[in-house]
Amino acid sequence: MSLFRKKTVTQILSDAAEGESSKLVKTLGVRDLTSFGIAAIIGAGIFSTIGLASYNGGPAVSLLFVFTAIACVFTALSYAQFASTVPVSGSAYTYAYVAFGEIFAWIIGWALILEYAVSNMVVAISWSEYFTSMLSGFGVTFPKYFATDYGSASRAYELVQQTQQAGTALTTLPDNTRLLAEAYANAPMFGNLKLIANLPAGAITALITALVYVGIKESRTASNILVVLKLAVIGLVIGVGAFYVKPANWSPFAPNGVSGVLSGVASVFFAFIGFDSISTTAEECKNPQRDLPRAMLYCLGICTILYVLITLVLTGMVNYKELGVSDPLAYVFQKVNLDFVAGVISVSAVVAITSALLVYQLGQPRIWMTMSRDGLLWKRFSTIHPKFKTPSFATIVTGFLVAIPSLFMDLKFFVDLTSVGTFFAFILVCAGILFLDARGLTAQSKFKVPYINGKYIIGVVLLAVLAYALTGADLLQTLESKPLLIVFWGVWTFLAVQGFRYNFSLLPVIGILTNLYLMTELGASNWKIFGIWLVIGLVIYFSYGFRKSKLSHQ
Repeated sequence: MSLFRKKTVTQILSDAAEGESSKLVKTLGVRDLTSFGIAAIIGAGIFSTIGLASYNGGPAVSLLFVFTAIACVFTALSYAQFASTVPVSGSAYTYAYVAFGEIFAWIIGWALILEYAVSNMVVAISWSEYFTSMLSGFGVTFPKYFATDYGSASRAYELVQQTQQAGTALTTLPDNTRLLAEAYANAPMFGNLKLIANLPAGAITALITALVYVGIKESRTASNILVVLKLAVIGLVIGVGAFYVKPANWSPFAPNGVSGVLSGVASVFFAFIGFDSISTTAEECKNPQRDLPRAMLYCLGICTILYVLITLVLTGMVNYKELGVSDPLAYVFQKVNLDFVAGVISVSAVVAITSALLVYQLGQPRIWMTMSRDGLLWKRFSTIHPKFKTPSFATIVTGFLVAIPSLFMDLKFFVDLTSVGTFFAFILVCAGILFLDARGLTAQSKFKVPYINGKYIIGVVLLAVLAYALTGADLLQTLESKPLLIVFWGVWTFLAVQGFRYNFSLLPVIGILTNLYLMTELGASNWKIFGIWLVIGLVIYFSYGFRKSKLSHQ
């Protein structure tokens, strides 16, 4: 009855073979998996959040993409080894069950539910913005009060009222604020309630959920087509934009220093979230032990190169101060009077974000299916549709869980929150590799993280970095503004000691530390919400999962 009861690799493979999920169709190859990864990674991030990151950090944000990609590569190597060792659906949840035990598996599974659901909400809301923008480009005006959330519209209306009462000209307010205020004023009434909702976000979520419900083959075909279109347009942006780059715009390279560059961590990391979603389709792969590791590394490499090139082109075409807009790619081409290219980008953004939503909606039901198969969630979640061979009930619940909040919630509320859950999962996956390797449980894995002995390196680098940090006059001020740095140093010290004792592999340790450091850059409010989410999850686990777990009956 221990909280830390574990499943063996043999046990997990046996459960997958005997359960309802054995009815899933094995149809995915390495090309399809790479396509899913690219679809997930190159989504809302490259068409929206990349602008805000560039606005804050300048051209040096291209280096932040490289740094974040390196953090993701170390994590991806760990994911790849786990996927090769335990080739079943469930992603980090399954890996934690093998490495750390049931309570950690539940926490990770619960965090992944947050990651995928919140990511989908962000993507659906971004899709709505680009879709209505695309319609306006064709001369079709979609009512703003049916393409935004109530909170944003009401806050904008109050701000406009306060500005008018203060006698200040409304032209001092951003255009978008005035549009939202107007939407609130013109919204239809239902009794005393303003009818304001983001209908396109809800509609696209419903449509994508229906596609995912129908089957993996249909989802694969749709994803492959959308990814080809997306890569073609990104190639167009880089190829055409390169002719309009002015090197003078790259100076100064980091106008706001390191702090300005790192302020874009949440936005940039959000642009990379998604490669781990490939591992949720393990039971639908033809050869998961070979193809999953390859696909993860292929899609990360391709997407990193594209992100760096696009950032350099964007910041080279216009001054970084002009990039604080929601549609930066279309904006820079309008600035150089290439309206046709800007129009193509607006249309392609809708396509790109649709493909990202597809992959996220595909991943979450399979995590729920795996948790249900282990008895931690209600049995209904592991039901496989007799005709479509998909986790039908879990897919429907996922659709409702994403569609309803996306109708009424604000985009900014979700971005950092997504990153908290993802960093948490990434850290435990990297730590899991250290744990399994120390016990020789991955000896039969067909893919292993390249081994570099960190016995001395981890501690020596720690001492060097601490010595450098202690010479800084503002160390105490930094710790006051970022108290999580204390946790970072504590974890690094622990890893240095344990690494010396057990000859830890260096690359998973780097994955843990880079992800943990990036976590310290996130806002405290997101940590509070994440903490509340975990408390709710633990209540569900102890009231249901702990008693119903299959391991508790064995």
